[in-house]
Amino acid sequence: MSFSVLVIPEDPLQNGHILRPLVRALMRDVGRPRARVSVLTQPRVRGFDQAVRTIRDALCVNYGFMDLWLFFPDSDKAGRDAMRNLEAHVAGQGCGTLMCCVAHPEVEIFACAGFRNDIPEAWDEVRQHPRMKEEVFTPLLRVHGDPRRPGGGRDLMMSKSLGNLRLLFQLCPELRCLRDRIAVYLEGG
Repeated sequence: MSFSVLVIPEDPLQNGHILRPLVRALMRDVGRPRARVSVLTQPRVRGFDQAVRTIRDALCVNYGFMDLWLFFPDSDKAGRDAMRNLEAHVAGQGCGTLMCCVAHPEVEIFACAGFRNDIPEAWDEVRQHPRMKEEVFTPLLRVHGDPRRPGGGRDLMMSKSLGNLRLLFQLCPELRCLRDRIAVYLEGG
């Protein structure tokens, strides 16, 4: 039986290159290695507010057939209660199952995990860094990415982070929580 997952990033052009391989790895880890993983590109969302509006108002029509929606907002705007309310709103529409996974501080942290030894700050400091994307991720991308690839080589960095999924779960516990939620969802369905 086929299983389809829609990944909803705040920025599909950049974050999609991190999130697609990540979600594929999560689906393998929960026993669904052939899950179809798609990144939302139509409509193309730009930022948290537009992503939330799109989830609330537009996804049921075009993506209600998908088995699972995964929203990966950055932590600057995504409060815990707001994400629970958004999940409940989608459930109330009866068109799909939404799970939110707030990235601390931003989605790019997942790609940085494989290079934690190249980062001079302690990992806990990086996870709280107010300019993590600009001051930690971007220098790593310059060294470990590839500007000739789509997304600048974000997929390459994510591949390294996914090389040790258990360590990634330890460094980014929100991913472990999401993985466990998906596993429970699949057991029930």
